[in-house]
Amino acid sequence: MRRRRRRLISDEEEDPLGGVANLFDAAMVFAVALLIALVFSANVPELLNPSADITIVKNPGKENMQVIIKKGEEIKVMNMTEELAGGQGRKLGIAYRLETGEVIYVPENGT
Repeated sequence: MRRRRRRLISDEEEDPLGGVANLFDAAMVFAVALLIALVFSANVPELLNPSADITIVKNPGKENMQVIIKKGEEIKVMNMTEELAGGQGRKLGIAYRLETGEVIYVPENGT
């Protein structure tokens, strides 16, 4: 009787790590879903469209302001600095800041 019991136990042994074999695959699916949710929560799904050309201004008027320009598949991020630029040029138009914080550029007549 004792021998039979030992054989049954040894035949039914399972791998203790068998339950977590697909843990890496599940983690990768979760990470991709989280990345897609992050892009859509930022309200910029246009960044995923290769034919869209967009310009985004983050934190307008503040010291950590950034301008993000996307043309085709190229994305360029420009940070605001304290450096001043100078030179000669001509007036191209007028920019107005609305109460909502939006900036509207109006070109001069004749250009």
